Amino acid sequence: MLTSSAAGVYVICPTPFESDGRVDVASTDRMVEAYLKAGATGLTILGIMGEAPKLAADEALAFARQVIAAVAGRVPVIVGVSAAGFAAMSGLSSKVMDAGAAGVMIAPPSTLKTDDQIVSYYADAVEAIGPDVPWVIQDYPLTTNVVMTPKVIMRIIEQSPSCVMLKHEDWPGLDKITALRRASDAGQVRRVSILCGNGGMFLPFEMERGADGAMTGYAYPEMLVGVVDLVNQGRRAEAHDLFDRHLPLVRYETQPGIGLAVRKYVLKRRGIIASDTLRKPGPKLSPETIADIEWLMERIERS
Repeated sequence: MLTSSAAGVYVICPTPFESDGRVDVASTDRMVEAYLKAGATGLTILGIMGEAPKLAADEALAFARQVIAAVAGRVPVIVGVSAAGFAAMSGLSSKVMDAGAAGVMIAPPSTLKTDDQIVSYYADAVEAIGPDVPWVIQDYPLTTNVVMTPKVIMRIIEQSPSCVMLKHEDWPGLDKITALRRASDAGQVRRVSILCGNGGMFLPFEMERGADGAMTGYAYPEMLVGVVDLVNQGRRAEAHDLFDRHLPLVRYETQPGIGLAVRKYVLKRRGIIASDTLRKPGPKLSPETIADIEWLMERIERS
């Protein structure tokens, strides 16, 4: 089961599709092995990057079961269960936990406008999934349009003992990490794991502010693992040097709208998945964009 001591790199997995849009079973198993070989300490599936809203309910459950079976208990698997209604959230959460998931992740709906609404929503979500299911707050205001201040996050943590992790994706958000860590160090709030997303764009600094690692899907996860390890060893300059070598591609992957298409293309080129297909609606990369990506990959792999 997922706990508040979770750390390292939880790679966010895309959902591999065949060229006709069907879920690619063979690529799914290959992807799991590639991420574990790269040093992942956990996997996260059916998130925003996993194109979860484009999957039918039976497809989402089948994919989750396949990943959990492929992992075979080697690392924890977190499953995104965000949904428009609590019935769907409850149903998927129950089934993936029965299949062996370590916990679930919940993003707030964009309809939440006030602090009290946010806190109340998460109380209802915990009631839906059950108080014994470990869960993750997904704080991604750039996509959800829901802004959670450190005080709101602390209220949620305190009202729900089963909340064990914050997936931090605010931007700018470094001072939020600092505020939360200062509060937990002072005994003002229970300490939970903080893993950071946003493609790893600020990972070295996030680690230095007190994050426990990364939860993102950058197509070279071994870089994320290396940066986390180097920061933990106190080797700051080496951590930043490694990160800086990948930063141009990290930045390119973080472009709104085409980021997942870029990431899937790189994963295909690396032999991790067979096709870079996105389910419709989704962007298609232009020849010029593909040339950019090839150039960026060549620079990474020759240095």
